[in-house]
Amino acid sequence: MPLRGAPTPSLLARVAAGQVGGVILLGSWTSSQATAAAVARLQHVSCTSRGMPLLIGVDQEGGPVRRLTWASPTLAAASMTTTAVADAQAEAAARAMREAGIAIDFAPVADTISTPRSFLGRRSFGSDPTTVAALVSAFVRGLQRVGVAATAKHFPGLGSAVASTDDRPVTIARDAAFLGARLVPFEAAIAAGTKLVMVSNASYPALDRSGVPAVFSHTIVTGLLRGRLGFDGVVVSDALDAGAVARVADEPGRALAAGVDLLLYSRTPASEAGYSRLVRDAARSAAVRVELAAAVRRIDALKSSLGLSC
Repeated sequence: MPLRGAPTPSLLARVAAGQVGGVILLGSWTSSQATAAAVARLQHVSCTSRGMPLLIGVDQEGGPVRRLTWASPTLAAASMTTTAVADAQAEAAARAMREAGIAIDFAPVADTISTPRSFLGRRSFGSDPTTVAALVSAFVRGLQRVGVAATAKHFPGLGSAVASTDDRPVTIARDAAFLGARLVPFEAAIAAGTKLVMVSNASYPALDRSGVPAVFSHTIVTGLLRGRLGFDGVVVSDALDAGAVARVADEPGRALAAGVDLLLYSRTPASEAGYSRLVRDAARSAAVRVELAAAVRRIDALKSSLGLSC
């Protein structure tokens, strides 16, 4: 569920009704006090009404993607040229986030720049997979040392994309060997213990011949990420109301079936509609209920590892 300011009565009502499992802070948050107050209000309602805490996350990559303007990282990923700098920037960010009650950073970007026209720009650590892997690992360790969960994104890589999946469908027309070489930063993040991996909304025909976006691909999420790479943490979608996937029918159910645990939306109406569709699907399908139960187990394990409780 997206939040761009103080929680509204309608959002608090949805939290109290158990219709919201987590909140992503979007927009620009210019005050640490206002941020902490908003998070505390949400958690109070969730704990009082449901007896369980929400997951609160934010895109705090650094540089141009820094929702908490008062917090680190002050540098963009491209300027974090050593592992010591990446570690220190991430640790400082995590300390600020934990003070505000935020437990998830939707960072670092683990994509390797593979074209000078990449839309990612300075959000990536660079164009060499080995260098990116070292810096991503350092960022993961810096965050998680202080108790903020890291999120390696955007699996299996958006470094070849010249347009953002936020705007329109994107196909990564690279061969399997090329894409495989750029999995190295994701493998490094997993080895460093990243608690989440965010799956891309782009399509990768060389990895899944059906051409479906990665977020809906059982082959990519369950087969490659969970199977071959051995990731057993929480898989989160990129925004399911983004231009690349917004017109896909039954997008929450398809993402869940692929192996995604957390369903992320950037707009309130889309979040509400996605929740309604998933409730409908669960009522109709035993398979969906099994998939939901597996996702809940992984999410509960994440909360426990972060020390989140009421």
